[in-house]
Amino acid sequence: MNVLIALSRAIDAVNARVGKSVSWLIVVAVLVSAINAVVRKVFDASSNSWLELQWVLFAVVFLCCAPWTLIDNEHIRIDIVSSRLSRRVRNSIDLLGGVFFLLPFTIVMLVTSWPFALNSYSINEQSLNAGGLPQWPAKMLVPIGFFLLFVQAISEIIKRVAIMTGRMEDPHEGAGGHAVLAAEVDRLLADAPRIDSEPGPSR
Repeated sequence: MNVLIALSRAIDAVNARVGKSVSWLIVVAVLVSAINAVVRKVFDASSNSWLELQWVLFAVVFLCCAPWTLIDNEHIRIDIVSSRLSRRVRNSIDLLGGVFFLLPFTIVMLVTSWPFALNSYSINEQSLNAGGLPQWPAKMLVPIGFFLLFVQAISEIIKRVAIMTGRMEDPHEGAGGHAVLAAEVDRLLADAPRIDSEPGPSR
């Protein structure tokens, strides 16, 4: 188990570094969008390559930052329900979700997207829009992104098993995790009747 935990930490380190590095492309996308808008308004000129570059940059961030989102426990869940569950139930849901949903989904996406991207590369697929960018680099992002998510799914499963067996502490429990969330949910629920009962403004 110690070997698997070390593997999980290595995967986390790589995906966190990739995510933090790639996230800076958001700034590049904003600059590209701003420059494109200024050129279009001031000089009445534009290019499909600028528009497609924005899409590619967004795709890079979306696909390559997803594993980092998992590492930081920021993925979408119904928090108002999750926070009311016991730690054991939450861990069981995360483990089952990883084994039966996330991991198989990433495998399916890898198996189906690799031929899709490889075929695009083999024919040097270009944009259908005049002046657009080559399409194969964008399509190659799909298997790359899902490979990173696949190995992160393995890491999450390893961590969840280690946490449930007492081999490691849950890094998201305590002051920075579900405890704060549960307290916030309790506060909102306690305030709700008071807010509803407050009289409205006089007319």
